[in-house]
This record gives sequence, C-alpha cells and structure tokens, in this order.
Amino acid sequence: MDQELLEQYRNQLKCSFEQLDDTFEDCMLEAFTSLTDQGIKDYLKGASLVCMIGRGFEPVLVYLEEMPQVAKLLGEGCLSTVSQAVWELSRSPNGNSIPPFLNSVAEAARRLGSEELFQKYLDLLFDLAEKTTGSIHGHHTTFPSPGLPLLLANIPYLLNQLSLEGLQNWVDYGVRNYPDHPERQENYFSLQSADSKAILQRERHGTLFIDNEKNLNLYLKALWNVKFYMIPYSTGFDELRKPVPYFDKLGVRVPDVLDDIVDEKQGDDTNKVVTKGIDRYRAILSHIVAHKRWSTPIIADNFSPFQRVAIEALEDSRVEALAMRIYPGLRSIYISLHPRPIEDDCDNEVESCIRHRLAMLSYAILNPEHGYTNPDILECRELFFDAMQDSESSTSEMASIAISFIAKTRRQTDQLAKMYFKDTEIDYRDENRHLWIYIELSDDEDMFEDRKQQDKKEEEEEDKGLPPRHYHEWDYNTKSYRPDWVSLYETLHPPGNPADIDALLEKHALLAKRLKQLLDLLKPQQYVRIRYQEDGSELDLDTAIRSLIDYKSGSTPDPRINMSHKHDGRDIAVMLLLDLSASLNETPAGSDKTILQLSQEAVALLSYAIEHLGDQFAIAGFSSNTRHEVRYQHIKGYSEHWGDDVKARLAAIEAGYSTRMGAALRHAAHYLGNCQADKKLLLV
Repeated sequence: MDQELLEQYRNQLKCSFEQLDDTFEDCMLEAFTSLTDQGIKDYLKGASLVCMIGRGFEPVLVYLEEMPQVAKLLGEGCLSTVSQAVWELSRSPNGNSIPPFLNSVAEAARRLGSEELFQKYLDLLFDLAEKTTGSIHGHHTTFPSPGLPLLLANIPYLLNQLSLEGLQNWVDYGVRNYPDHPERQENYFSLQSADSKAILQRERHGTLFIDNEKNLNLYLKALWNVKFYMIPYSTGFDELRKPVPYFDKLGVRVPDVLDDIVDEKQGDDTNKVVTKGIDRYRAILSHIVAHKRWSTPIIADNFSPFQRVAIEALEDSRVEALAMRIYPGLRSIYISLHPRPIEDDCDNEVESCIRHRLAMLSYAILNPEHGYTNPDILECRELFFDAMQDSESSTSEMASIAISFIAKTRRQTDQLAKMYFKDTEIDYRDENRHLWIYIELSDDEDMFEDRKQQDKKEEEEEDKGLPPRHYHEWDYNTKSYRPDWVSLYETLHPPGNPADIDALLEKHALLAKRLKQLLDLLKPQQYVRIRYQEDGSELDLDTAIRSLIDYKSGSTPDPRINMSHKHDGRDIAVMLLLDLSASLNETPAGSDKTILQLSQEAVALLSYAIEHLGDQFAIAGFSSNTRHEVRYQHIKGYSEHWGDDVKARLAAIEAGYSTRMGAALRHAAHYLGNCQADKKLLLV
C-alpha cells in the first residue's frame, strides 16, 4: 500500500496507541480489499470511537482486525452499529463485557448471516444487560451484569447449537428465573447449571440453515444447475406478520431454522416424522428455482387484489407442475407440506372465503386424490390441466384462468374484514413479489436479467484458491472448545535455491557421515522366518515330517511344507511440523545464528536421516496472522523424495507473524492419520 495513502488513513484514525503502528498497515490491507471508500471512512470512524472509550489498546485492535470480515458478511452498515454498541457498553457498568463482545462479533456474524438477524442479536444482548445490571437504590445502575460476559464467551457454542429464536428463549429463561441471584446467573450463562443444560437441550430443535447451507448449495447445483446467495431470516421475532421466503436482486431469503413435520398420533408417545426440515428447505428452493426458470413478470396495475391473489396461486401450481415433470419425487414432498382445507369448513355468510377456495384449488391441482366435489374447483382444475397438457403454458395464460375463476366464484362476503385463514397458509411458497411490475418508479422488471448477469459474474470471479479449513480451539477461560474459531489456509511453500541446503549438508558432512553409520545400525538386520508356505526358499522339516505321517496314515497331508525368510522391517510415518513465527528471527545466547537458521540445518540433517532409513515423512510450516489466517505451508509430501524440489522449498522458509499451534497440529494430524503405517510420529 502507498505510504502516503496509509499515512492519510492513520491520521483519520484518532487513536494514539504506539502499538497500533505495528499492526495498522496489515489491518488496512484487509480493509482495503473488503470495503468501499465510504466503508473505510466508517471503519476508521468506528475504530476512533472504540479508542475513545478509554479501555486500552485491545478493543481497538480487535475492532480493526474483525470488522472488515464482519462487514463483508453483513454489509458496511454494521461498522457503525458495532462501534455504537461498544460505546453504549462503555457508558454503563458493563465495560468488562466489551472484550468478549468484540471477540464474539465475527462468529455471530458468520452464524447469523444477515444484518437483520445481527441487529436482533444486539437487541437481545442489551435487553439482557438492562434486566440484569444491578442497582443499589433502584435508580442508577451500579453493578455490572453477572451473566453478560459469560454469555458472550459462550456465544460461538450457543449459536452453533441454537437458532436466534432458541437463543432468545434460553436467555429469557435465565433472566426470568434468576433475576436477583447473581451467582445463579453466572452458573446459568456459563452453562454450568442443570437448568441451563436442560433448557439448551429443549431449545435445540429443527434443522439450522447455517449447518446445511453447503448441502443446499450442492442440491441447487446438482439438480438445477443454479447458484443462489441465500440470506436467513428469523421467524421468532415478528408476531404481527410471519415472514415468508422470497427472492430479489440481493438473493433468496429463507428461514434460519425449520422443524421436522410430525404426525402426532394420540395414545402413542412416538411421533412419526412426515417431512424432515432439510426437505422443507429443498421444497422452498425448488419452488423458487421453478419461478426463476418459468415465470414471467406481468403488470400488476391491470388486476384487482383478488385477481392478483388468484394469479399467484395458479402460477405457483404451474411452476410446481413443471418442476415435477423433471423430478416426480417432488410431488410427495409438496403434498406433505401443502395444507388440506376441509371443503365445507368456511361459511360464506359470515366470513370471506376467497383464501379457502384458492387453497382448495391449489391442493386439487397438486394431489390427484383431493376428494373435492365443488364444481367450480373441478372445472378450473380441468382448465389448468388442459393448458398444461402439451406445453409449459405461461404466466399470462394462468392469469386468464385465474380471472375467470374469480369472476365465477366471487361472493359479496369476500369483502368482509373477517377472513378465513385455517389451512390456507402454504409456508414453502414464496410471496411472489417477483411476478409483478408496477407502473411507477421501479426497477423490478429488470430483476431477472440483472440476476442472470450477476450469477454469470460470480461464476467468472469464483475463487481459484483452496477454501479455508475451520478448526475449533480450546478456550481456557470457559474450559470449552470454540467451534470453527480458526481459519486455516494451506499452500505449497514457494521454492528457493536448493544449493543452499546442499551447502549446509556439505558443511556438516562429518556429522552426516556419522548419522549414516548410526542409521545403518538402525536398519533391520534380523531375518524373520515365515513358515507354512506352499512355495518357499527351503524345506520346513518339522512340517514336512508331519505331512508325511498324515500321508502314510491315510489322512490328507498339509501341502504347506516350505518356509521363507524376510528382513524384519520398519513401518512408521513421520510428520515434521515447523514453527515459522517471528520469534525464530531471534538469536539465542552463545550463537551467531538465528533460531531459523539453526532450525533449517537441523531439519535438513533430520530429513537426510529419515530418507536414508526409508520411512514415510512429510514437512510443513505454520504461522498465524490472527485466528482468521493460519498459514499452513507444505514443504515435503509423504510421496516426495528428499530431492531438489524439497530442498528448494526448505531453503526459502522465512519467519513471520505469530504462533497458533492448535489448528496447525489438527491439520497435520489429519494428513498423518491418512497414512498407512503401524506407527505414526508427529514432531514439532
């Protein structure tokens, strides 16, 4: 980055900590690749606000390190949202919750996946802080919340187990039952009490979208050859109007959790699962894909509200019928999710039955065994199948059938405010906003073409590198693992000059010669006799005599009367893991070489020795640029020999960044575990 530009950014950051100068450039490099110009201004403004709270250097550093990735996930609006949240915490007795709050922001953003859910998550935290912060006289808060910092420390684990609605219920239980017991709050929010674990288990229900996002992307690619950007929303906070799936230019909105649908049989303790949560997600996505593939937007101003509702119902049925032509198995999933309205359950005299009639029509089209006898429903069903018989039909044709159906079945009572809703909500279908073009200032009609161009651009810009591997990490404060806490990136180490390693081996030629002599003694020398062979190098007299006796006595002799010999060999695999952190640039007392140079010599001699023994071995180096970038560099693979390519990589090793050993050890153990060997050795 240009130093003049970097200095301008540094001047915009109103923070005078000297430690910041060492890390500011790295933070700005990440921000520069993730944020817009306005985003960078908000980023520096937010960091300045965090610095002003007077809580030391750590909150500022965490904000600078975490927020570019958070903004990339949720949008740049979260930059000011998080900094304002930190400021509010600092103005209360809960200042001790600021570090765990900032440390949990990135994981919360990754698990929640949308700015809307993240804002509700912040509301949840501040509601907890307000209800549990103590006061002596009841007017001014004095004591910090005992549960808030413990909750924040466990947020990665909790969001890995619960939806946001489940987390809200779990927190509410703790606040409601232990409002005046700080010690019990601590036990509850640290997951130590029996109640805490029991309520957590109770709220762990349904299929979480975030846990199945990759599987759903594979489903879309394999069956429909499409790629969507999916954004989850929560159904637990909107009481007046329940959200439903929809899609627009920004992506597809889907629920963050879906429960299995069960058949609750009276008198039986066990409930039979009719439709799994993952199948409900597949039904939603297949329905949306069908709309994107076969629906055409039409002008909304040409139709009345009742006509629009009817058009949406028939268009939903049309695209599902086309999808079922390709994959007939979808029918059983759709039928299990579609409510079955009772034919005469709605009273036309006292309530509006238009939703009831349309739900009946939709179910009659979907299920051949619908059982309805209403002549208007049956006639419209026949018109629908006549239109679909030899073609895909069209949205316009469905509009004509829908207008005819509304005109024929309309009742005066359809205008009543009392609407019949029972068994009319089809929750796997979207809200069909994409079907309508309004004659006003709007770009809705360009949505389909824009989305196609965006999908094409995303495919062209697809990352060519290996995706990161996420590993959990032990938190000694909470005595638990933080799930998916570390991101590890693996690459092949760039090569250098192999002659440098040859020079090191030549320099230590006497030591290498001595090592070779010792290794010759370590090599297997003893012969092992292998008996009971049909073909061997010599006769096994004991076995041959027994076979002769069997033959003379009339029994069937054992033909395995030979034996052979082999060397008693070794079967061991070795993984050599090198710490390449910046501390290796130090020079130890009594030496004129850095630790890195000494390590290079030791690794070269050890590799020469292991190669001479003939054992499987691999070499890799690791370093860490925060938990978001653990670098794992392959120097030698198990199938490679100790040659110029490996020597070139070893010659080019450099020390930098910090040490984060846990993820590197787990990744190295992953490769070592796949080796076929009796004994396995991991050296660090």
